[in-house]
Amino acid sequence: MRQEFKGAAAQGIKQKKEIPALVAVSKKAGKAIVDFEMISEGDKIAVAVSGGKDSLSLMHILRHRQKVSPVAFEFTAVHVDFGFENFDPKELIAYFEEQGFSYSVEKVDSLKGERYEDIDCFWWSRNRRKALFQTADREGFTKIAFGHHLDDIAETIVLNQFYRGEIGAMKPKLDLFNGKIAIIRPLAYVRERDMVDLAQKLGIDSMGQSKCGNDDTSHRMLIKKMLRNFEQNNPMVVTNIFRSLQRIQTEYLIEPTGTSSTL
Repeated sequence: MRQEFKGAAAQGIKQKKEIPALVAVSKKAGKAIVDFEMISEGDKIAVAVSGGKDSLSLMHILRHRQKVSPVAFEFTAVHVDFGFENFDPKELIAYFEEQGFSYSVEKVDSLKGERYEDIDCFWWSRNRRKALFQTADREGFTKIAFGHHLDDIAETIVLNQFYRGEIGAMKPKLDLFNGKIAIIRPLAYVRERDMVDLAQKLGIDSMGQSKCGNDDTSHRMLIKKMLRNFEQNNPMVVTNIFRSLQRIQTEYLIEPTGTSSTL
């Protein structure tokens, strides 16, 4: 099931005076967008808005980019509503309308009957992304934007090494389905602390399913705490982890030449 609404932005809602924190984050987002060629002329972008501070702030950032970018594009907030008993998207919808954002609420029942706090993080993410892909295909969105920031990407790199035994990351831009659609992460250069500050300046409170119900006890949270501890001795730890996948010394990679099985 699907519900769609158009915000007051289409009616020329007046914008408040620019917030310095928003401009600062927008500049970093703009650099990432250019560096990874995230947005092209005429793009129609679905912004995956869960209701957390990052995805909601991303809506404001993209609106600012529209004002300063020479590339014309449009964007719509897309919220996937699983119908959990302990969550009602009315507050989120009210925020979209108050701020003048175009939005769509996609109602799905793939997790119907489940309690939000009992949902496995992998399945929550998988079902949410599936719904987003289906929406993009149906509505002709060319890009899906996520609110993942630099800390999220660095944590994923470490998670993959620690728990999967592989090197990989959330790519700032990932083309899918033979280029029919792409996932983009405009906040790839933005630290989490800057997003926290921006959310405070924008007066944003979490008003949705901003993460899976078990995220606080997940491996990701363990990695987050570990990296914060490391940053007390080296403030560049998170940034260096991100940069490491852009500076791979191939001559030092471990490549077995024998025929024995791997560990």
